Amino acid sequence: MNWRERISVDPMVCHGKACIKGTRVMASVVLDNLADDQSEASILKSYPSLKHEDVQAAIAYAAQLASERMVPPTRIPPEGGIRLR
Repeated sequence: MNWRERISVDPMVCHGKACIKGTRVMASVVLDNLADDQSEASILKSYPSLKHEDVQAAIAYAAQLASERMVPPTRIPPEGGIRLR
């Protein structure tokens, strides 16, 4: 899936955040809903302007971002600091 066909970034729409083309639905909103265990059907019902391909594009967009960005390592507390078990 080429997410660029369905997601755009326009500084005049939603403060330049990635949105589903032709809508003001941000890709992050779709991803947040999926992360909160919402089904695709539920998302499409809540956002009737979206299509199955838009949800798939948001996932593909996130996958590309995740593969290109470095996540900083978890900081290890100094000796005597609080440790998580």
